Amino acid sequence: MATIRTFEDIEAWRKARELSRDIFERTLKETFAKDYSLKDQINRASGSIMDNIAEGFERGGTKEFIMFLSYSRGSAGEVRSQLYRALDHKHISEEEFNNLKDQVVQISEMITSLMTYLKNTDLKGLKFHEPEELYNSLGSVINLQL
Repeated sequence: MATIRTFEDIEAWRKARELSRDIFERTLKETFAKDYSLKDQINRASGSIMDNIAEGFERGGTKEFIMFLSYSRGSAGEVRSQLYRALDHKHISEEEFNNLKDQVVQISEMITSLMTYLKNTDLKGLKFHEPEELYNSLGSVINLQL
């Protein structure tokens, strides 16, 4: 069981950060670097996956977190589609495509699992705690097993 105290503790966020870095590195090379619109779009979308996880968590409410996780999952779908474009434009190899696509699919599955957990828990989020309750429960903000 993992205890999540910050968004950096969320495995899906960490994986999304790795994906964003991997995509950025690919967009610096060869023809991809010159395809300015696709390069910009895929970098923004891959960053949006991790950013929405972070923003949703920091909002402090379970329903808002689920909503932002949904945005994050949408961005993951966008990245997956853009990877097909990058492959079709010969900006990345088939092997790079498969590796990056597998990463995106794994992140989407992790986000879906987290959303399912949050939908089925009685946890309402930090902003619904009284200040004293919040200070007493910080050690177990979210406990989950994925």
